[in-house]
Amino acid sequence: VLIFIIILLVTYVIERFFTLRRAVGKVSMVDFKSRFMEYLAQKDFDGAIAHCDSHSNLATNILKTGLRASVKGSGKNATVVKNPVEIRRTFEETISRETPILERNLVIVTTIASISTMIGLLGTTVGMIRAFQAMAHAGAPDAVQLARGVSEALFNTAGGLLAAIIGITANNILVTKVDQLTYEINDAVHDTMDIL
Repeated sequence: VLIFIIILLVTYVIERFFTLRRAVGKVSMVDFKSRFMEYLAQKDFDGAIAHCDSHSNLATNILKTGLRASVKGSGKNATVVKNPVEIRRTFEETISRETPILERNLVIVTTIASISTMIGLLGTTVGMIRAFQAMAHAGAPDAVQLARGVSEALFNTAGGLLAAIIGITANNILVTKVDQLTYEINDAVHDTMDIL
């Protein structure tokens, strides 16, 4: 059970790292945002959308979707067709549709990190029961069964602790990355709404 849990944990952690890496993209958000804001300040909405297309990640998808919904026309004829409240609602809806992908499967990592020590403790208890059963025989205790029970208890303790350490560490790293990306997205959206 513990081996299966550790394999499952490592699989979900790797999946989350790749998903977050894809969501962050290859370009720094600071560099992207400064150029994006220049396009918006010049009212070059087509340039801003093209800039988003050239840097495909979660933040650029949100900005591009919100911008397309708020601006009509193209080139010099492009104008903002929504009032500030509608623009805010458009961006909030876009964020609520796009950002859940960041937190998907994190609950599984958290759950595994929480229960792995308990499963390890359960295995430790079962191993110790077997060890004491080996000692309960009349006369000399069964040394093989005693060693097997103690060994089982120690392996389960080590496995439960290993899964918990991996799970808690990975969960903290992933949650920090999600929070940082969410902050950067909200900051970029806020600045975009101010300019629009």
